[in-house]
Amino acid sequence: MFYAGIDLGTSSVKLLLMDSEGKVINTVSEEYPVYFPKPGWSEQNPKDWYESVIKGMARLLDGIDKSKLAGISFGGQMHGLVILDEDDKVIRPCILWNDGRTKAECEYLNERIGKTALSAYTANIAFAGFTAPKIMWLKKNEPESFKRIKKIMLPKDYLAYMLTGVFSTDVSDASGTLLFDVKNRCWSKEMCEICGITIEMLPRIYESYECIGTVMKHTADLLGIGANVKVAAGAGDNAAAAVATGTVGDGKCNISLGTSGTIFISSDKFSVDENNCLHSFCDANGRYHLMGCMLSAASCNKWWMEDILETDSYEEEQSKIENLGENHVYFLPYLMGERSPHNNPNARGTFIGMSMDTTRSHMTQAVLEGVAFAFRDMLEIAKKSGINVERTKVCGGGAKSRKWIKILANVLNLKIDIPKSEEGPSLGAAILAATACGEYKNVDEAVEKIIKIKETIEPEKELTDRYQKQYEIFRQIYPACKEIFDKMSLETMCACGHRTETDVV
Repeated sequence: MFYAGIDLGTSSVKLLLMDSEGKVINTVSEEYPVYFPKPGWSEQNPKDWYESVIKGMARLLDGIDKSKLAGISFGGQMHGLVILDEDDKVIRPCILWNDGRTKAECEYLNERIGKTALSAYTANIAFAGFTAPKIMWLKKNEPESFKRIKKIMLPKDYLAYMLTGVFSTDVSDASGTLLFDVKNRCWSKEMCEICGITIEMLPRIYESYECIGTVMKHTADLLGIGANVKVAAGAGDNAAAAVATGTVGDGKCNISLGTSGTIFISSDKFSVDENNCLHSFCDANGRYHLMGCMLSAASCNKWWMEDILETDSYEEEQSKIENLGENHVYFLPYLMGERSPHNNPNARGTFIGMSMDTTRSHMTQAVLEGVAFAFRDMLEIAKKSGINVERTKVCGGGAKSRKWIKILANVLNLKIDIPKSEEGPSLGAAILAATACGEYKNVDEAVEKIIKIKETIEPEKELTDRYQKQYEIFRQIYPACKEIFDKMSLETMCACGHRTETDVV
């Protein structure tokens, strides 16, 4: 039998077809636009996602015996706000995970409601990308749209709804809404009241590997597949990527070096970082994980290469990098603001340390190292929480760079295991689909049988020592710049006529 995994990303959807043994049969991708209607805003049209999935599924199954397709599931960009009216029509474009418009709402939640209360309700505090602050922003700024809301869902769950007609979500994706009681795996009544919504507006919750239903007949006919194809709830992109890398089990770690960057540490038990610098979420295997997220990771390298250097020769540019651990240029990778650990949408990308002998390769190196140092910031938080990490998996587009992986291993002083498969969330989604169909008794068994390690990159003592000294400098740059970032943001808001008050109710 075959299983399809759909990874709904920020710039494209990637679809993967896997057989019963875990072998990847085919992959395709379809791109769609991102809209930036105002500085710091980021939106997409859910219709674009659905049309891309239908087009992509046709390509994915071309030449395949479609009668053997048994299951479909999803990995998806988290936190996005999709709202439907009573006629099931999308009310407005989806506000994405990397949208920064909710600064005032986050300040209200964290300061007026209070971080202690938020953590008690949801195990997390408010971050600009989370869903609940977006709902509050909508209530304040687009009240007519807010009044029309009948259903609130996350991006991947819109696809599930379009395929099955089932209004659902999974525990891992729900964890990133700030509407979800992570410890008890249910919606938070308190947070619904704070946001002015009802629990009835929110989808039914499933475990990631559970079947939510089957593909509706008209969609099955459109795709030329059987109407008995099962659909599993799926997972947020990072939880799905963790499945794809075998990061299942207590204390295992995965780093995703994608558009955004995450450090993901699985746990058998529920826990909360005392300062809420790391997110405490439900996992795709029925348990829990801690996760830190930086908003710009591989996207920093893409920005530097394509927008600034105006080249697509990534490997050639990186080949010129020499003398790792000796660079005098530093880069703060906060091009979209930052989430973990600073939780500051005002933070911005910054180069510091240039001199007359600074070269193009020094600055390229600084971009790669800056992202690695930001991962180190999150790892240090985990260590302070008593978590001991000795090795990590790695996935995402940036993981294709050998130079970057070497830098990362030595900045973090961790062994880095590179899985044989580089498919990420789409493979994780296919594994969840196979589990939902009974191909495997649980996610742990599926991962054990499917995921294999290709090689391990080990840190080098001399290089880790040099990077330790550089990290001590890096960690002082953001505190020195924070006040400047905040002043710059205030001036921009005033110049644009934006409100600055934090009272949003």
